[in-house]
Amino acid sequence: MLKIAYSDVFRYSVPEKHRFPMQKYTMIPERLLSEGTITEDNFFAPKRLSEEEILTTHTEEYWHKLKTQTLTRKEARAIGFEMTPTLVERGRYIAHATYECALYAQKHGVAMNVAGGTHHAFANHGEGFCVFNDVCIASNLLLNRGQAQRILIVDLDVHQGNGNASIMADESRVFVFSMHGAKNYPFRKQASDLDIELANDTGDEEYLRILTDTLPRLISEFAPDMIFYQSAVDVLATDKLGKLALSQQGCKTRDEYVLHQAKTADIPVAIVMGGGYSEDVEDVVEAHCNTFRLAQQLYFGETVS
Repeated sequence: MLKIAYSDVFRYSVPEKHRFPMQKYTMIPERLLSEGTITEDNFFAPKRLSEEEILTTHTEEYWHKLKTQTLTRKEARAIGFEMTPTLVERGRYIAHATYECALYAQKHGVAMNVAGGTHHAFANHGEGFCVFNDVCIASNLLLNRGQAQRILIVDLDVHQGNGNASIMADESRVFVFSMHGAKNYPFRKQASDLDIELANDTGDEEYLRILTDTLPRLISEFAPDMIFYQSAVDVLATDKLGKLALSQQGCKTRDEYVLHQAKTADIPVAIVMGGGYSEDVEDVVEAHCNTFRLAQQLYFGETVS
């Protein structure tokens, strides 16, 4: 069964015209349920990160500032959400959900987090709507507990996962692959194990050509036993912040290719959502839902329209 992490805590209160489409965390599960792609049985309620688990990845100083709500105004502004204890709690559930998805993926081949992909969080600070770095925390927990030996992060968010790159810079057991817009946030990039920078207006054909030239080689050469896939939909042409030009079908084909590569190689894949900022939230939700539909189809034999 496709296991999907979901909790009401994922949706955080933001001002009405905030550029982060928080409503997608309600709309995605509702749509998947209403169309019959999944049932309530597919969902699991994630647990919360412990302090010890947070400190596998984040510094004591940063964690202290979060739990005592003593970030400076500048530090809080960099995150982009109102800093409250509720926001910190939300991040603890989202990050642990990604770890739990990895464990479910090891059992079933694939698992998915309705949230996650908080790849701009560094060890000592948050930014870009990211408080804790869920994929890095999950990776460190897997490695520390002997539950994985070699982890490949496939980050196809339009924005470079600068936090992933920084945190995992000296961790040889984790390979960070980021394919992102060259002229986009973050404007000061970090060095991933492999960065592929894309020109503005890169469309389906060029994007998919680069991906298909790259991913099989990485899987073959690095030989991971776990993949985290950041399946962000801010690559769409409709995205306000993306600057690329993928169609809905191109984004879907991208997801299908990544999942097919993981399944063919028999490598568990945990999928996190990452960003999506199209003017019409329907574009965001539909593209995210395609990822879930494909996972259900490819791994569990369900038909996808």
